[in-house]
Amino acid sequence: MFLTRRFYIIMTAIILLFVAGFWWRFCYWAAIAILTIIGMMLIIDIILLYHKHGIDANRLCSERFSNGDDNQIEIRVESNYTFPVWLNIIDEVPFVFQRRDINFDLSLKSLEGKTIIYNLHPTKRGVYNFGKIRVFVSSIIGLIQRRFTCGEAQDIKVFPSYLKLNHYELLAISNNLSEIGIKKIRRVGNNTEFEQIKDYVTGDDYRTINWKATARRNKLMANIYTDEKSQQVISVIDKGRVMQQAFDGMTLLDYSINAALVLSYIATHKEDKAGVITFERQFDSFIRPERNNLHMQKILDNLYHQESTFGESDYSSLCVNVGRLVTKRSLLIIYTNFYGRNALERQLPYLKQLSNNHVVLVVFFEDVELDQFSREPERDIQDYYCHAVARNVTFEKQAIVATLRQNGIFSLLTKPENLSVNLINRYLEMKAAHTF
Repeated sequence: MFLTRRFYIIMTAIILLFVAGFWWRFCYWAAIAILTIIGMMLIIDIILLYHKHGIDANRLCSERFSNGDDNQIEIRVESNYTFPVWLNIIDEVPFVFQRRDINFDLSLKSLEGKTIIYNLHPTKRGVYNFGKIRVFVSSIIGLIQRRFTCGEAQDIKVFPSYLKLNHYELLAISNNLSEIGIKKIRRVGNNTEFEQIKDYVTGDDYRTINWKATARRNKLMANIYTDEKSQQVISVIDKGRVMQQAFDGMTLLDYSINAALVLSYIATHKEDKAGVITFERQFDSFIRPERNNLHMQKILDNLYHQESTFGESDYSSLCVNVGRLVTKRSLLIIYTNFYGRNALERQLPYLKQLSNNHVVLVVFFEDVELDQFSREPERDIQDYYCHAVARNVTFEKQAIVATLRQNGIFSLLTKPENLSVNLINRYLEMKAAHTF
């Protein structure tokens, strides 16, 4: 039981009346009368609130949250009282959110129920611990509050951004992908793969005649080709220290994981096979490129457990293992970050080695905060030096793009928040141009 502000205000007024009673006798008797009435009302208030279990509350939310997205939580509150009550509801959200505004005031009529809806925006994968729901109830008298502890403590796993998968799928169905910046790419040329050999019939393209099979069978035989659809798209995620940099609360690793998940989903719907590789100081995990109903869940479960390290990633180990495990020519999308040309030069020989057998697309990031700082006006000599350094970093990022292009390696320099859309656009462009 908790005494309310109304109770303390009334008691303060009674005390003042008692003090005034030293000079004016009627104030003393007024204080006695009011104190008696308040005592009786307090007893009635206690009986009203404690004569039954008057409030039920439950938390309704998904069993797992999507990282980097708004996840909806509902609190259903129902009153068993036969009179109106006023509630203050506090949901014990995970401390990592540092939210102090999950505090709701509402009123319920007799036997009424209401639903409260709010959103949480996680920026880190892992297990989040919800506590109980605390409900403080007062009647129309309002002298005390009764606390109800409702609901159950629960653990919610925060997975990579799977909500975006539904978003992209709905936009694709309604043909509205352009609303989020994904371009419509016209497919050019014709790319085919061999399917079978059949008897040549009038009207078939003479260029498809298989002369070796014709010589063996002593009659004209022709090859049948179908559009080549199933290519391998493998997301290669660097988990080294360069991926620990954060923007808007999320690390570059989490941005990359979210983009890799979305790209894998789009690739499988484009009839390609999607796979994932993670590496740091050693080769970490490999999900073989496949295309089936359970494959996306396998990718999601794998990406959920990935964490960055403080070491420098070993690209030589990556080359050895890719050469051993990926035998078919594939599109390798390497998510990493370079802070300057020196960082690129250390890894360039390995990227060139990978590009000998595969199509390599290197994805790295603009430093958004540094770019914003470089556009601010200079105020003194120190600012001129700082802005010069910031502009030099931006210039080096562009130089990295040019160096990769000169060595036959594709690149994508993007802001972290635009990664998914820009990456899907680049994938569609490369697929339409038969780059891989």
